[in-house]
Amino acid sequence: MIQEPHHDLDRVTMADETPEWPPAELDFNKPTIARAYDALLGGKDNFAVDRALADQTSEFIPGLRESAVENRKVLVRGIRYLTRDAGMDQFLDLGSGLPTVENTHEVAQRENPDARVVYVDIDPLVAVHGRALLASDQVTRVMTGDVRDPQAILSAPEVKGFLDFSRPAVIMLVGMLHYLSPDVVDDVVSAYRDVLVPGSHLFMTSLVDTGIPQQQELARITRENLEEGWARTPAEIEAQFGDFELVDPGVTYTALWRPDGPVDPGNLTPGEQLGMSGIAIKLH
Repeated sequence: MIQEPHHDLDRVTMADETPEWPPAELDFNKPTIARAYDALLGGKDNFAVDRALADQTSEFIPGLRESAVENRKVLVRGIRYLTRDAGMDQFLDLGSGLPTVENTHEVAQRENPDARVVYVDIDPLVAVHGRALLASDQVTRVMTGDVRDPQAILSAPEVKGFLDFSRPAVIMLVGMLHYLSPDVVDDVVSAYRDVLVPGSHLFMTSLVDTGIPQQQELARITRENLEEGWARTPAEIEAQFGDFELVDPGVTYTALWRPDGPVDPGNLTPGEQLGMSGIAIKLH
């Protein structure tokens, strides 16, 4: 049986001018990363199957919803740093999820109205939602694409000619790195690193493995339901930055990456111990 979407999805798609709704490739009976994450955040652009996965996983993994919120908070802090402090004005947000409140374009363009953002996600709902949401935004684009195919992403018309990779830019794998399987992660991330010129930045967050059982359990549940999901050690996450130089405080628990207020490193909650974050700059 087809699962009915939340009412806000109907509102969004009515504003969209795409001739086909629902998109032919949209599967109402299978959860996706973008929609399940939206459900964890309490959003409305998801289906019953996504909410069921979010609810069931949250029962087994204490702090999962808190971890999703922390990942969104560090995105805000990271983009704020990149625009305000590092002067970045071009962003390729890979595996972006649904571009809703306080996402990359809002934070970046609050600091610099001319900052350009391209969202990429494999879920076709992201493009449908994004086209409606960003209809009057001339400096933000959204496209459907597989992050695991860097050549296709970087040569797509939504990216090529819109983002100028002869100048410093930011490539983001926020909440996405752990969905890249061990057999492809090195090649995929290095391909994105290689397109960047000196002065560019790489921004990544990932499910982490520091020996806490819930971390690997979340990875297992994610693989079973979304086909992808790997918890990586801090050293494995750091290795994906290659020879880029990590900015302070390096790869650390997400809650500890430049927090807006005091956080006790010795008293992190279970949710605050599920993920780590880092930003690095390409110096040469």
